[in-house]
Amino acid sequence: MEGIELVCFKMISALGAAKSSFMEAIQEAKLGNFDKARNCIEEGSNFQVEGHEAHFGLLQQETSGDPVTLSLLLVHAEDQLMSAEFLKITAEEIIALYERLEAIKQ
Repeated sequence: MEGIELVCFKMISALGAAKSSFMEAIQEAKLGNFDKARNCIEEGSNFQVEGHEAHFGLLQQETSGDPVTLSLLLVHAEDQLMSAEFLKITAEEIIALYERLEAIKQ
């Protein structure tokens, strides 16, 4: 496997791991483990950067005049990119809410 398919699989793999970390962060916050939750967000962010870097390579290819062929695999990789971004923002907000609830209880 090479070319765009490899880039797509790199994106899907890294961004899937990012989303898993963000979901784990929510679960840790739900249990009151806020340090673990923040660590999960950081871990997910590192995976997310990997996915963004692979995506950036495709953008560079396109802007240098070498068109990127659109495929269902690329659409799926793009979807993973956007859903990871949304899930990170959502997880951070949920963690903040759990922290506020914890503060109110004390």
